[in-house]
Amino acid sequence: MIYPPSDDSVLLLEQVKKYAKGKKVLDMGTGSGIQAETALKNKAKLVIATDINKESAAALKNKGIKFIQSDIFLKVKGRFDLIIFNPPYLPLDLREDKESALATTGGKQGDELILKFLKQAQKHLTKKGIILLVLSSLTPQSLIKKLLEQLKMKFQLLSEKKFFMEKLEVWKIYKDF
Repeated sequence: MIYPPSDDSVLLLEQVKKYAKGKKVLDMGTGSGIQAETALKNKAKLVIATDINKESAAALKNKGIKFIQSDIFLKVKGRFDLIIFNPPYLPLDLREDKESALATTGGKQGDELILKFLKQAQKHLTKKGIILLVLSSLTPQSLIKKLLEQLKMKFQLLSEKKFFMEKLEVWKIYKDF
């Protein structure tokens, strides 16, 4: 199952349009490839898309976007000016089927995958590189903020949108010099 573009995808897409031009871009957890496609259309220098789900490869093959099947950064090499990540960010819900949960659940609490990503992301950023990350108000943020501080990284809220049961946010994360 490929995660279909939804409200979080559209919120992130608006920021990708602003930041992709002239950049080496990595679209982590690409799913349908909507962010990678947007980066390409907005004149990114290079776009590489990754996902743990091999079905994403087929979706991107016809779009001319380089794809790497990888669990987070396991098979990713190099540094990027912009890393885009719309992660699974919801806490575990045992009522959800396993295939759907792969696209929506970020771990038992909802922040585990994001924490794993952030621990690995720094070594894949160029000196002035940034991360665009989607978060939900349902995702615990205290450990994420604490980890960013430990990694000497800062975050800035770029956009947010409220929905019935949650608020979605896009954060810009960058190195603190």
